[in-house]
Amino acid sequence: MTTDVQTKPVVPYVQVLDEQGNVVDSDRMPKLSDEELRTLMYRMVFTRIWDQRAVRLTRQGRLGFYAPVSGQEASMIGSEFATRKEDFILPGYRDMPQLVWHGWPLYKAFLYSRGHIEGGRIPEDVNILMPQIIIGAQIVQCAGVALAFKLKGEKRVAIAYTGDGGTSQGDFYEGLNFAGAFHAPAVFVVQNNQFAISVPVELQTAAKTLAQKAVAAGIPGIQVDGMDVLAVYSVMKEAVERAREGGGPTLIECVTFRYGPHTMSGDDPTRYRSKEVENEWERKDPLIRFRTFLERKGLWSQGDEERTIEEAKEAVNEALKQADAAPKMTIPELIDVMFKDLPAHLVRQRAEFAEEG
Repeated sequence: MTTDVQTKPVVPYVQVLDEQGNVVDSDRMPKLSDEELRTLMYRMVFTRIWDQRAVRLTRQGRLGFYAPVSGQEASMIGSEFATRKEDFILPGYRDMPQLVWHGWPLYKAFLYSRGHIEGGRIPEDVNILMPQIIIGAQIVQCAGVALAFKLKGEKRVAIAYTGDGGTSQGDFYEGLNFAGAFHAPAVFVVQNNQFAISVPVELQTAAKTLAQKAVAAGIPGIQVDGMDVLAVYSVMKEAVERAREGGGPTLIECVTFRYGPHTMSGDDPTRYRSKEVENEWERKDPLIRFRTFLERKGLWSQGDEERTIEEAKEAVNEALKQADAAPKMTIPELIDVMFKDLPAHLVRQRAEFAEEG
C-alpha cells in the first residue's frame, strides 16, 4: 500500500521587496523610521566592504580562519537589528556581522580570526558567545540560555544562528525540542545559503523547506526571503517580541546565498556551483534591492554610498591596527586562561614552561 506524501510547504513564505526593489507585501512592511532604514543600508554596505577586505587580508596571510559573508547581509543585519542589546546571540562561525553590530569590537573579530585569546575576551556589556565551530551545538546552548532567562523572569531572548547544514545535526532537533517543550524565549535562525560546504540542500533533506522542521518541535516555523532585509527584519521582530512576551520559540529559515567560498581554507565553489546559479543569485543581491527601494524614497544617494564605503575602510584599517598592536600570546598565558582554578596537571606544565624559559 502506498501513502501520499505531503510535498507542499507547510509554512508561510514572507517577502516584502522583490528583486527590483518593489514592495510586494505592504502588510508586512515594518514600521521603521527613515533613519532606521538608512541605518540598515549603512550596515549592509559597511559589512560588504569589511567582508571584501577580510577576504583579501586572509589571502595575504594577515588573518587566520575566515568565512565570507557577502550575499547574506540582509539575513544577518536585518535579524540582528530586530533584537535588543540585552538579548543574547549564540552564533556560528560565519556570523561575525551580527556579533559586531551587537557590540563586539571589530578588532576583536580580527584577533579571533588569528586565534588570539584577546578575541575571545567579551566585554561585560556585550551579550554574545563566541562563534561555535561544532556545527549545530549553539542550538542546544541557545535553548539552555533561553530557559535560564525564563526561570529568572527576565524579558530577554536568546537567538541562535546556523546554516542549512546545521539542520542535519542531532543538536538541531534536540535544541528545538527542548525549547519547544519548555516554552523557552528563543529564536532559531537558519541561514539557508543553499550549500553546506559543497552539499546542496536538496541532498541533505527530503523536506521542502527547512522551516517546516519546526512542526515536529511544536513551535512556529516561517520561511523568509533572506535577500530582503525588510522581510527578515519583519519576521525576526515578530518572533523576538513573541518570545519576549512568553509566546515561546520560533524557527526562521532565511533563504539566501553566499557569493564566496564556504571559508578561505581552500574551498572552491566552482567545483560544485554553476555560473548560471551564481548569476541567478547575484540578480537577487540584497544591497542592490534595498538601495533601489531607498533611492526611490529619496533616502539614499551615491554620496551616501561613497561616504559609507570610506568609513568602512577607515574602520577596518583602525581595527587592524588595534589587532596588530595586541601582545603576542605565550604558552603560559594560554594555560592561565583555560580555567579559573588550574588543575594539577596544568600547574605542572606551567612550571615546566617557566623552567625552560
